[in-house]
Amino acid sequence: MINDVIKAAILGVVEGVTEFIPVSSTGHLILMGDFLSFGHHAATFEVAIQLGAILAVVIVYWSFFKRYLSLKHWFSRESALVLVAITPALILGALLHDVIKSLLFGSSTVVYALAVGGVIMILVDRLKIEPTAGDVAQITFKQALIVGLCQCVALWPGMSRSGSTIVGGILAKLDYATAAKFSFIISVPVMMAAVCFDLLKSAATLTAYDVQLIGVGFAVSFGVAILAIKWFLKMLTRLRLTPFGIYRMCLAFILL
Repeated sequence: MINDVIKAAILGVVEGVTEFIPVSSTGHLILMGDFLSFGHHAATFEVAIQLGAILAVVIVYWSFFKRYLSLKHWFSRESALVLVAITPALILGALLHDVIKSLLFGSSTVVYALAVGGVIMILVDRLKIEPTAGDVAQITFKQALIVGLCQCVALWPGMSRSGSTIVGGILAKLDYATAAKFSFIISVPVMMAAVCFDLLKSAATLTAYDVQLIGVGFAVSFGVAILAIKWFLKMLTRLRLTPFGIYRMCLAFILL
């Protein structure tokens, strides 16, 4: 039998590898958690260890985030773009939090989301949309809103937050690298809000042992996510989304 600490570390690896690759980290965590029979507040654990991946984004894009140490940057155009992009998911996530956790956090719903998301990614690659923004500074408020609305789709576990926002960015005419970078940047406030909201609701039921397991998952996911982000950016500019879409469809078929 695998002990709980090793299971938490395995799930940390899964989170770190899949959080920023468009294959759905939550979906993979749910599936792997079921496979490992990990029952220590699994839904809360799966959300909480995302903090490790959030910290990884801040480290990788420190040149972007360090500007927020200055109060005046909070009122910049760049900050306004981020706000426009994160608001739809924050509002919808807060309104549907309980419904999502009770109805969508299950293996069967994840499988269908993996398949649907895979098809969408392959189709978007075939559109060959000509980008108008090749850098975050060139993104318009309309483009940021399109990305934000697409991010709402990721509230369905298995659809993938990064996948939904990158697809939204491409549809909004961002190039692949810019869509990925903007996706990673806006993930920080959205994921922090989701994690804090969930932990506040679950804090009273968590034991010291649960916190220890979350700590293990956090540390592992942080280290793995740094490597995964850098690898994915290289792969995306070369291969685009189709290989990830095919992987999602194959995984869904096998699981079905």
